[in-house]
Amino acid sequence: MITPEPHILEPMVRRLAYRVSLDAADREALLALPFTVRTVERGGYIVREGDIATRTSVMLSGFSVRSKTVGSGARQIVSIHMRGDMVDLQNSLLDTADHTVEMLTRGRIAEIARNEIWRIAADRPMVARAMWRETLVDGSIFREWLANIGRRDARTRLAHLFCEFALRLKVAGLADAGQYELPMTQEQLADATGLTSVHINRTIRGLEADRFIERDDPRRIHIMDWDRLAEVGDFQSEYLHLRDGDTVIV
Repeated sequence: MITPEPHILEPMVRRLAYRVSLDAADREALLALPFTVRTVERGGYIVREGDIATRTSVMLSGFSVRSKTVGSGARQIVSIHMRGDMVDLQNSLLDTADHTVEMLTRGRIAEIARNEIWRIAADRPMVARAMWRETLVDGSIFREWLANIGRRDARTRLAHLFCEFALRLKVAGLADAGQYELPMTQEQLADATGLTSVHINRTIRGLEADRFIERDDPRRIHIMDWDRLAEVGDFQSEYLHLRDGDTVIV
């Protein structure tokens, strides 16, 4: 028996259904949304600050980051996104993009016209609720990142990021057992934590030396002791609003 290929928008449906219980009609309506698939190369833009908002983009593969650039040209990364995330859902209501979303890796996105987002939100109240919750969780993550950068030391900031990424990969079905490929360079980690690349390198080596993490290559992270890493990272997962079984790595 041939297993049918999963629908391209299935990662989005799974993501929204994680937040709110969707019935079969809700799921069918989501899968029936018209979309355009686009491949974006590493460093390519999904949306740029100042763009006129016309669509919402769903991550189908790869990783992206949301960022702001200040007058000096320095960049602050404010979140990481992966498969299933609707990375610019707020553009369905705001007229102009107030931030940039850039690909960390090569990947594919599905672009959905914002009038289609309006339509399904009006027609399917539970879908609207799920999308609303997604934007609220985004805000919760932004607040945690602000606290991370503003009030934690370098070691704690980086440990916290490693913990968050591990849990979000687990929920997305992209990694298991605390081992994953970190798709960020040291410069990008610096932009995400408000540190320098040199400081990032030194801090990662310190976490390795103390056996919080292990790396068999520069990008491969193996969490050696979840409880200890979460403790040193001042990490508590409530801000991610996960289900109980998804709040730890075992």
